[in-house]
Amino acid sequence: MEKIKLSALDLATVCKGQNAQQAIARSVEAAQYIEKLEYQRIWFAEHHNMEHIASSATAVLIGHVAGKTNHIRIGSGGIMLPNHSPLVVAEQFGTLETLYPGRIDLGLGRAPGTDQVTAMALRRNNLNTAFYFKDDVQALQQYFENDDPSEKVRAFPGEGLDVPIYILGSSTDSAHLAAELGLPYAFAAHFAPAMLAQASEIYRREFKPSIHLQEPYFIACVNIIGAETTEEADFLSTSLFNMFAGIITNHRRPLSPPTEQPIYHGIPEIERAVHSMTACTFTGDEKTLKQDIYDFAKRYEVNEIMTTNYVYDNQKRLESFRIIKEALI
Repeated sequence: MEKIKLSALDLATVCKGQNAQQAIARSVEAAQYIEKLEYQRIWFAEHHNMEHIASSATAVLIGHVAGKTNHIRIGSGGIMLPNHSPLVVAEQFGTLETLYPGRIDLGLGRAPGTDQVTAMALRRNNLNTAFYFKDDVQALQQYFENDDPSEKVRAFPGEGLDVPIYILGSSTDSAHLAAELGLPYAFAAHFAPAMLAQASEIYRREFKPSIHLQEPYFIACVNIIGAETTEEADFLSTSLFNMFAGIITNHRRPLSPPTEQPIYHGIPEIERAVHSMTACTFTGDEKTLKQDIYDFAKRYEVNEIMTTNYVYDNQKRLESFRIIKEALI
């Protein structure tokens, strides 16, 4: 079997009984641990107005974690570009690349990462910015690549720096764009798996080589929970499923301890909704994960698996990262 690259996505999720400071410390510990395991990268996601997620100031968090690690790549999964001026993003990530050369990734998404009211607060009543996603991506590229000193607006730090850009998506729209621009593509199958197959096929079929990438590079973000036994992994996974139930019912809670069965057990509507959102979730021991993940990667032509890790107990969380890595060696 061809070896699959492995990375992680983190939202600095607040656990029950803890606060944002502790959530960020937990993210740092995870980054340090998976660096020793030789994961490729860890990304942080931009979300807003969510009480139990501490990754809203994504660029700041990336800088903090990069300063606490040595060589693992740190990036955004992603920066929601319509919320920001491309110039500001170029300056922020140019600064990060200057501080931590060769270690910074810039994943870009077109969604707001929040509700519409908060999106208005972020975008100052201009909700049309998502329609200019392609233009903003290209403007951002131009700030990094500009070699014309006569340009009236330039990004410092930023200009001339190699900050790899990734296009993120949870539908087929961004697959077309990533292919057209010849950029790597990361799909959010960890919460929106419905269009994974179509997005993968579109991206590979339409891909145009560019100065950035000669062949398609496809990352699939999925939920993985590993443990010494499959029974234990299934038990630990109830924290994840209960969290998704809270999202679906708009009763968001901090990440909570596992339960003997999901809290929505016996409520068919919620059961179906959670199952639909978490269809790309893998739980099990090392042997089970190895077979399931390689089958998944082969089916969707995945170059890199990016795992979330919603395990409540921190030691169990770190053990899960280790077991996932050993499954893919």
